[in-house]
Amino acid sequence: MERTRFTEHKGKRILLLDYAGVRDPDEAVASVRRSMEFIARQPLNSLLVMTVVRDARYNAAVLQAMKELAAHNAPYVKASAVVGMSGLHRIAYQAVLMFSKRNIKTFDDEAQALDWLVTQE
Repeated sequence: MERTRFTEHKGKRILLLDYAGVRDPDEAVASVRRSMEFIARQPLNSLLVMTVVRDARYNAAVLQAMKELAAHNAPYVKASAVVGMSGLHRIAYQAVLMFSKRNIKTFDDEAQALDWLVTQE
């Protein structure tokens, strides 16, 4: 299954960055890089993005890749949500926000995030 893909919710197209369960740092960084390439092919200011990180592990390299992803995505994204953060993820989330200067809303589950995203156009 491709980790970067479009899904639909209430008639709106949502870009899903599905990093759930990724525990290998090399796989995580490679997935993030593929997401960046995919996003770079989209029109500016066109994307509603949901990133799922539930049960994912990270290290310094993964955190750096996530910071770069968030900064890279800024011109392409109308609204962004992240789902499934644990306590340690929240620390990394703060670093991503500081680095990227983005406002990325957090949610406990996908349904809440999707419902919020479709109201952001």
